[in-house]
Amino acid sequence: MSAAIIDGKAFAEKLRGRVAALVPAFEAQAGRKPGLTVVLVGEDPASAVYVRSKGKATEAAGMKSDTIRLPAETSQAELLELVDKLNADETVDGILVQLPLPKQIDEQAIITAIDPNKDVDGFHPVNAGRLATGLEGLVPCTPLGCLLLLKDRLGDLAGKEAVVIGRSNIVGKPMAQLLLGESCTVTVAHSKTRDLPGVVRRADIVVAAVGRPEMIKGDWIKPGAAVIDVGINRIDAGEGKTRLVGDVAFDEAVDVAGAITPVPGGVGPMTIAVLLRNTLVAAHRNAGVPLETGTI
Repeated sequence: MSAAIIDGKAFAEKLRGRVAALVPAFEAQAGRKPGLTVVLVGEDPASAVYVRSKGKATEAAGMKSDTIRLPAETSQAELLELVDKLNADETVDGILVQLPLPKQIDEQAIITAIDPNKDVDGFHPVNAGRLATGLEGLVPCTPLGCLLLLKDRLGDLAGKEAVVIGRSNIVGKPMAQLLLGESCTVTVAHSKTRDLPGVVRRADIVVAAVGRPEMIKGDWIKPGAAVIDVGINRIDAGEGKTRLVGDVAFDEAVDVAGAITPVPGGVGPMTIAVLLRNTLVAAHRNAGVPLETGTI
């Protein structure tokens, strides 16, 4: 029997709708719209596409959207000066510096310079520390999106055994912290884990974020497990064409898992939806306007 398909696109549309529905109440109390500023340095084609998508989604949710485009030769000092100005701007609730940055700029220095309360990417060390210690903070968009999909599908996650494959600061580590916060038993695995197939076979929940196309095979999956595939890999499809695949061999895993995200259409749409959610949460906190985060 094939796994249930976890439709991230449909869930993301609902989340975006809930965010948009809450914006007018914030505007009425704060006297302004929530504001997101995205900074793009250089002309990386993929980054440019992401930035346009973020801007359109922000405006569609009724928020104020600004995009600042800087030349590829921008210095680190110049970018830090811009971040300082945005930190001080009370109309800016969220600051997102699109990664990757040109080689002359230290990405971590830029991330650390952003006000943690405006860090809608959730990458600042303060927000990472808040997540690790169970305090409220802004959480990285992709792992939070994964968690929302899991809870929507499975309900209470307490006691379930989860394996996160990948240990990046962007997905793997925060994903593990989120699952610990839901009282899962969590293993963080990676490409160098001994007997990785055996580790994955124990899991009720598998989150694949290792960045290798179709690395996790169907026979690695415990029957009935929930599989969240974060990977987005473009591979050769022959005849000069390419196609997108995840880190999980979907055609194999779909016959074993209980539920699984497709690629595309699974985790991907959740990232921007959660970015809007984070911007709204940041706006309420920055303006001192109460918000029950359970509503979104």
